[in-house]
Amino acid sequence: MEDLVVVGAGPYGLSVAAHAAAAGLDVRVLGRPMASWRDHMPEGMYLKSEPWSSNLSAPGGRYALADYCATLGTAADHGTPLPIGTFSAYGLWFARQAAPPVEEVTVTEVAPHGSGFRISTAQGEPLLARTVALAVGVMPFVNHPAALRELPPTHYSHSSDHRDLTWFAGQEVAVLGAGQAALETAALLAEAGARPCLVARRPRLNWNTLPQPLERPLSHALRDPHSGLGTGWRSWAWSELPWAVRRLPARTRARIAATELGPAGAWWLRDRFEGRVPALLGHALHRAVPAGSRTRLGLTTAAGESVVLDVAHVIAATGFRPGLGRLGLLDAGLRSAVATLAPAAAPDGDPADGAGAPGLSACFESSYPGLFFAGLLTAPSFGPSMRFVHGAGFTAGRLVGGVRKRLRAQGPLPGSAGTGAALRGPGAGRQKTYPL
Repeated sequence: MEDLVVVGAGPYGLSVAAHAAAAGLDVRVLGRPMASWRDHMPEGMYLKSEPWSSNLSAPGGRYALADYCATLGTAADHGTPLPIGTFSAYGLWFARQAAPPVEEVTVTEVAPHGSGFRISTAQGEPLLARTVALAVGVMPFVNHPAALRELPPTHYSHSSDHRDLTWFAGQEVAVLGAGQAALETAALLAEAGARPCLVARRPRLNWNTLPQPLERPLSHALRDPHSGLGTGWRSWAWSELPWAVRRLPARTRARIAATELGPAGAWWLRDRFEGRVPALLGHALHRAVPAGSRTRLGLTTAAGESVVLDVAHVIAATGFRPGLGRLGLLDAGLRSAVATLAPAAAPDGDPADGAGAPGLSACFESSYPGLFFAGLLTAPSFGPSMRFVHGAGFTAGRLVGGVRKRLRAQGPLPGSAGTGAALRGPGAGRQKTYPL
């Protein structure tokens, strides 16, 4: 029986695994490494965050993004956008250097088993684990506006569905949203020869400004400090004080997670977007119907006027809406046993899908002993930094500390094989203690 099974091999899962391995735990990592970055982002995209704030986490700060770039003879410079492909390759390099070998299997169910868990996969025998960390990323929580859901599947998609946008060359494409994903998808469509149009409820687009130099006079740094989530004291608080966010009232935390660090485009994208992509701002989508092979969108302006937009395809760059009820790999009984927070109101008024996010301890443990969470589902507990790679640095060590505490509470592994021995992976039957 393993000490810990990590489900998911993105930045959070790999970081947790690196800390667990360094702590001497028997840990296994299940999933496709960096899957959402490798499989669900169009070619040509760039990392929005600064390279120095996009590190995966290993003890001692080892295996940073700059270390990987140095192996290529390149630099990860402040103020220079980094291709998504480079970041994906960095994640794979980190996995080879810092974490146990990733097992590329699809987890189909996590269910209680005695005092631990049974993890079933599509490719082999089940595993048994004393603790589980779910670091499933964002893909289970893809959000489509309600108005699109009655359309035939060929008429619409999500921005995370596309690796190659050249397929849309010559076609009119409506891109829904006002954040980086929407703006960059629209720009890439235009550059691929498509005819995109951005549709957003917001009356104006927000653009990040050119980042300030890292080396600045002290007075400037104190007035507008750098942080992993941008400059300014507000961003610094969300970036550096997730533990303090968790101590706020639940309703306040939910509002912060849902609204802070809202939609904005990267400074380096603005010239590629403006003048090339028409935008219908202040237009809310209320209806979508098929018109032959095309799609007709019914929009409403802030003044209540109706607008009809006829396009070949609709891409919803409308982000992700996390909820425990959408996590299908959790056994239904286990899912219902996990205490959840009240879901935040959706900005578009669409009812939330499934239950809210799990309530978590300071060590990312849910109300069900031994079940831990990392990544997007933890944002309502720890704040908006959990929506970004930067949050992995706060999460990994604390979560592994919680795992070690839980293992100590359970006591040493039994010396005999016991019930379920046939399901146990490497390490079954070993005596093990967990020092403070």
